[in-house]
Amino acid sequence: MGKKIYPESGVELKTFTAKHYDKIMNAVSFGVYRRFIIKAVDDMDIKPGDSILDLGCGTGRNAKLMASHLSENGKIMGMDVSEIMEKQFKKKFEADQRVTFTRQRADISFDLGHRFDKILISFVIHGFPHEVRKAVIENVHNHLKPGGTFMMLDFAEFDMGEMPFHHRFIFKSIECKYAFDFIEKDWKKILGDSGFEGFSETFYLKKYIRLLKAVKKL
Repeated sequence: MGKKIYPESGVELKTFTAKHYDKIMNAVSFGVYRRFIIKAVDDMDIKPGDSILDLGCGTGRNAKLMASHLSENGKIMGMDVSEIMEKQFKKKFEADQRVTFTRQRADISFDLGHRFDKILISFVIHGFPHEVRKAVIENVHNHLKPGGTFMMLDFAEFDMGEMPFHHRFIFKSIECKYAFDFIEKDWKKILGDSGFEGFSETFYLKKYIRLLKAVKKL
């Protein structure tokens, strides 16, 4: 992978990590990550005919799980900036015409020419500076149908100082600086100010992870 767009970001992966991302995540989490993602996708309340945009889709792991909830009329578009992720994503869906891929940055203005029922961003937005996150949210808003749902699967809001020492050590060791301010933000207020309402949330892993759903105002 070339030079990082945001030098202090932890979501822009090195080539080796990108090529083996799923295996690495399974190994370092002792399988916990895989089980958690399955549960989180089940909690997304995906309808058979939904059209879904998966922003920062990576290898297609989440999209594969989401596709299992769709009928033949459902659609998923994966979007990622990485050529390495694009190859892995397309390989997973060679025989599935419901799923497509587009290579595009999520942090700059774009128009996919379609509005979606649901948009997922999973463990990506925390890795951007806050002003950039606002641009991502604007793109999400612009690409949702009125009444559509934004699903943000990422770290919850918590005080890092109150974490048990071993949890805090791991978090500080593996996460980038942008994540440290992400957990301090009031995301319901931020999304409310950006044209969303009807919030609901589901927590995982000692409540350090959250699936936050927000509905685009009609």
